[in-house]
Amino acid sequence: MGRPVLRTELCDLLGIEYPVILAGMGPVAGGLTGPVATAPLVAAVSNAGGLGVIGGAGFSAERLREEIRRVRSLTDRPFGVDLLLPSNYMGAAAGEMPRDPRELIPAGTREALKKIVEDLGVPWQEMPREPAAEPRRPRTGGMSDEQMEVVIEEKVPVFASGLGSPAPWLDRLKANGTKVLSLVGNVKNAKRVAAAGVDIVVAQGTEAGGHTGRIATMALVPQVVDAVAPTPVVAAGGIADGRGIVAALALGAIGVWCGTAFLVSEEANQPDLQKQRILAATDEDTRVTRLYSGKTMRNITNPLIEAWEAAGIPALPMGLQGLLIQDLVYSCRKAGREDLLMNAAGQVSGMLNRIRPAADILHDMVAQAAHILARDLPARVTAVPES
Repeated sequence: MGRPVLRTELCDLLGIEYPVILAGMGPVAGGLTGPVATAPLVAAVSNAGGLGVIGGAGFSAERLREEIRRVRSLTDRPFGVDLLLPSNYMGAAAGEMPRDPRELIPAGTREALKKIVEDLGVPWQEMPREPAAEPRRPRTGGMSDEQMEVVIEEKVPVFASGLGSPAPWLDRLKANGTKVLSLVGNVKNAKRVAAAGVDIVVAQGTEAGGHTGRIATMALVPQVVDAVAPTPVVAAGGIADGRGIVAALALGAIGVWCGTAFLVSEEANQPDLQKQRILAATDEDTRVTRLYSGKTMRNITNPLIEAWEAAGIPALPMGLQGLLIQDLVYSCRKAGREDLLMNAAGQVSGMLNRIRPAADILHDMVAQAAHILARDLPARVTAVPES
């Protein structure tokens, strides 16, 4: 049997066979294993006909360069890099930071989290680390400046900004022939990045795992399509099978950005415990929290998230919250409580029931979508447009 055919404008824009993009998923499980979307998963998706995207946010600049080159050793097909470009990293404070940035964490916030953790039976321990030799100046995007230089130097085929706007780098990226995607969670930000000149806007609904907004995919995508036309739109959030692809196309998108479906792939770089928790989850077992990064993030819920949210503790800006969570991760690992750590996943977790190769996941999605479009819908629906 031949391969199914499913082509849209996205395939021509990115040079891929199928209009499916792997979400550039960064670190999960509290950073236990680094990004999920590393070279094996990225190459598997690209080789299967989609677009694999490196979750670059968890890598240093030089480590990111190594991963880009590793992907190139595994595939000759297009791939991308996803980075976070937050506008409020470390609170965007002016001036120099202290040698140990932990000094910026309010004592009250630390003590409140410490109490929650200890009430759950986990002794609080600060992660050993050496303060920087010299005071550091905060940058709006944390490591992103150095990471972006690597993306540009390596002439990556596709770049995606998972948070924030890539506007400051657009001219240099496009001079390399790089296609630029930007993820948004509302119409306002969609208009902003489209006006800046990105090639594709990714409209991500709140159903998505990881960093996410407040508007559902079904409501968000058509509004973004209308707001940014003629800039093309890719749909994200709540898409894990061929039915989701067809729905996204019906809403006006030219393809899909999928993360949770590939979190349980064999190639996904995350612990088996986190994969099994996703497989065991129902449709109601995820929750959006600022606990792990300072930004709204959907995770498989756990007693720590529930206690944090119930306490109403204000999260710190991205970067500072991450420093605070380093001690949480260290404490949970020492106590053998990885079940309390970050386990990013979307509401489609309830649809997933087994671990299998990424290529199989992608091919089943595409085959189902092609069947629905070519046979199922025509058999079930009669539609004649006005003459």
